[in-house]
Amino acid sequence: MIRLSKRLQAVAHQVESHGVVADIGCDHGFTSIYLLEQGLADHVIAMDINEGPLQRAREHVTESGLTEQIELRLSDGAKKLMPGEADTLLISGMGGALICKILSDSPEVVKNAKELVLSPQSEWAVVRHYLHDHGFAIARETMVLDQGKYYLILRAVPGQEHYSDETEYIYGRYLPERGDTCLISFLEKEEARLLGIFNKMASRELSEQAAKQKQELEQELALVRGTKEICLHRKER
Repeated sequence: MIRLSKRLQAVAHQVESHGVVADIGCDHGFTSIYLLEQGLADHVIAMDINEGPLQRAREHVTESGLTEQIELRLSDGAKKLMPGEADTLLISGMGGALICKILSDSPEVVKNAKELVLSPQSEWAVVRHYLHDHGFAIARETMVLDQGKYYLILRAVPGQEHYSDETEYIYGRYLPERGDTCLISFLEKEEARLLGIFNKMASRELSEQAAKQKQELEQELALVRGTKEICLHRKER
């Protein structure tokens, strides 16, 4: 049985289609194997842009005895996937902008998917905007702390949804609403980071550009603190 990191387990368990999963950027293929071992998928199309990781994935799939259920493809994103071929598109371990590019490069594949499971390592707001702009609603979000790093995982399904407040694109709607402990921890770390920058600025005379930067940091700090207060309030209820 495959043992995944806390992050990858959280990603895998967002899959609900129990059908065909396209594991885009499959790396060593461990997530693909785990999905089948845990009964989260009936079939997996494991895809990677590089032959090296795909060859290692092939070796691991052979060792697992799941060669009939895991198909491996050399592919730039989802370009070697046919529309309707996969129920779930799973993409993790990449920046938000790259995830959006992969989805944008294969619009018909995305349009025909039943769900998207995405774990952007950065630019969370960019991904949330993309989903809303392309006919997807965010059904669930979760956050995990794994080896000192915070990871966001989103599950999106076809539907119309838009947030009126940009703060919800930055930090999400569902995590603050349920007073998510991991998000609170992340916000506290962000608050400490921003205060550290302020302390350094306080000891020197600021140029016009630095003064502008300080103003932007003050706005960011207010956003962090405001979101943290919402989380704490919800957690207490």
